[in-house]
Amino acid sequence: MQASHFWVNGKLVPIDQAQISVLDHGFMVADGVFETLKISGGKAFAVDRHNLRLRRSATGLGIKCPTDSVINAAIDEIMAANPPFELGRLRITVTSGIGPLGSDRIGGEPTLVLSVAPQPAWPATTGAVLVPWMRNELSAIVGLKTISYAENVYALEAAHKHGYSEALFLDSKGNLSEGTGSNVFLVQGDSVITPSVKTGLLLGITRELTLEWAQSAGINIVERDDLRAEDLWNCDGAFLTSSTRDVQPIGSLAQLSREDALSDERELSVPAVIHQLAEIFAQQSALNYNP
Repeated sequence: MQASHFWVNGKLVPIDQAQISVLDHGFMVADGVFETLKISGGKAFAVDRHNLRLRRSATGLGIKCPTDSVINAAIDEIMAANPPFELGRLRITVTSGIGPLGSDRIGGEPTLVLSVAPQPAWPATTGAVLVPWMRNELSAIVGLKTISYAENVYALEAAHKHGYSEALFLDSKGNLSEGTGSNVFLVQGDSVITPSVKTGLLLGITRELTLEWAQSAGINIVERDDLRAEDLWNCDGAFLTSSTRDVQPIGSLAQLSREDALSDERELSVPAVIHQLAEIFAQQSALNYNP
């Protein structure tokens, strides 16, 4: 089943009629923010948390954000107008609206677009490659989920070229940060560790819930800003979290050079604690679609 309608600036429209102006600042200079929500069993997951982060990102970028009631009504409309995907994704995009042919804004009304699509199920394990390009933890937009994703697209394409589903970044100090669309966790002995916000990562909703639900289950996850590349190769296991992956073990790792050559390829086992965290996430998310 494919989507039939998107929601654009106040109304549902067939996909082939879904349009924004070529002068929209999101199109012109990537001046916008977005959220991706998992659709499971025909329902959007964690709407309130995603709305909160969307508003936080918009505020941080100086964009006027539609109210939660407007966004929630749009979610209801687009979900009702499209097939009840067993597994899919819902994207909410807000831009600063019409702008000039440059970086200046004119202070107009924001653009709001909601789109949906089916989402293929991820495999039981996945592969990740450490790329040679950094995540800038000193960026003016650090921690904001903006539509300026060219760096992520470039790195992800490089990962796909070599058969890996995700690319991992270090920050400017050489500390492990995040993936192009995921957060990363390592298992070292009895410890579960994840990079801290100081490395320039985006605080993922699935990351947030994993930390909360792990703590409730008595599993302590430590946030650190000093994980290095070598920790990936010395860890006992690793996993990714994202809105569509949930908790996904990493089964293979490699490092990519600037010359597009792979090195340090290794296979990873999946420690019991990763299976446990994945099961906790699956159980808790099934109990509450808006945790």
